Amino acid sequence: MKIMVLAGISLALAVDAFAVTVGLACSLNGLNRRQVFRLAFSFGFFQFLMPILGWLIGDQLQKLISRYDHWVAFGLLLLVGVKMVVESFRSEEEKYKDNDPTKGWPLLILALATSLDALATGLSLPVLGLNLWVASPVIGLTAFALTVLASRIGPAMGRVFGRRAELAGGLILVMIGLKILFDHLG
Repeated sequence: MKIMVLAGISLALAVDAFAVTVGLACSLNGLNRRQVFRLAFSFGFFQFLMPILGWLIGDQLQKLISRYDHWVAFGLLLLVGVKMVVESFRSEEEKYKDNDPTKGWPLLILALATSLDALATGLSLPVLGLNLWVASPVIGLTAFALTVLASRIGPAMGRVFGRRAELAGGLILVMIGLKILFDHLG
């Protein structure tokens, strides 16, 4: 039974990373191996690390953070999503000149925004009877694997939807941010 609980938690936490990767793969007309690795490693690492941090910071700090984590995730995803929507209307030369969202600050922002829920999960793992040191690697590896899978699905969607794929990818990020916000407020 614990395996099913862990599998469910891992998949639920990895869904945001999956959706973000599909959106990026659509908008960039595919991802090369380095981009896929950077995304998968970053998303997997943050999903691995955040439950541990949640467990370490304890209940009091968690209560303070949980008041604002959904706003932070919403803001970060909104920022990146709106940027993708705006760029969907730019020419190809302008758009991709020194602009790779799988590097630097954009990658860090995406990895952080998609892993904030894992922070709270770190506190609940012992309550669910799950070992933190087993669960965190499984959560991270699941995010890694789903990111790689999403990188394979995204280009096909990009070919089908063409130029509108980047617009769709940006809107997906905004919708994920809204979903996180509404889930926490409702």
